Amino acid sequence: MFPEWFHVLSICALLLGAACSLLLSVQVIRHPQHMTVMNVVWPVCALFGTVAVVWAYYRYGRLATMEAHHHAMERDEKPPNMTQTPFPVMVGKGALHCGSGCMLGDVAAEWLAFLVPAVAVWFGWHSLFEEKMYAVWVLDFVFAYALGIVFQYYAIVPMRGLSPGQGLVAAVKADTLSLISWQVGMYGFMALAQFYVFPHLAGQRAPVNSVEFWAAMQLAMVAGFLTSYPVNWWLVGSGIKERM
Repeated sequence: MFPEWFHVLSICALLLGAACSLLLSVQVIRHPQHMTVMNVVWPVCALFGTVAVVWAYYRYGRLATMEAHHHAMERDEKPPNMTQTPFPVMVGKGALHCGSGCMLGDVAAEWLAFLVPAVAVWFGWHSLFEEKMYAVWVLDFVFAYALGIVFQYYAIVPMRGLSPGQGLVAAVKADTLSLISWQVGMYGFMALAQFYVFPHLAGQRAPVNSVEFWAAMQLAMVAGFLTSYPVNWWLVGSGIKERM
């Protein structure tokens, strides 16, 4: 059993994430982003980034709304998100763009493997891996990568006016290294939590259907952001990934 204080803390962390995500969901419905996919990115990333993502949205995300772009076009000016967003923040938004796909993919994969254990067997449990967690990580990566490519595609194609084939190639170039670096941080933190922290706290690992697991996943996503940030700096700076 996990200590009561840790259980309560985990619940509070998840409720905070849910509240922040709900807040930004309302905001992007009322004030849609010029880049449509960001209407998903902001609320999803608020699930783990909580108040930091909310602050980033109100400080910089509102510069990229459709209203802001229309007003800039009427005055024949550059959109405010391109002129008032510092480069380090553009990099952070690029990392979050990748992270939203990782978050959705990891959540879907973890629950699928929990509800249908045979899926983990298909991805190497008992054959390649003794630990089920490693097989689920393979599934996590497949789901996260697929969603990441979709998110990148719908960010790059409208901005560059590419054909579907060109857009797919550009999305793969933009997302592959970013996603790998994100998953490295996420996997590393979850391995630390499941193999060391949780056994010391409770004498067991946290199952997927526990609040402790998902509170740890919140921190794992933050770790993913940190490990992917330098890669996104290079991707955005070199023009492989769009500035947002």
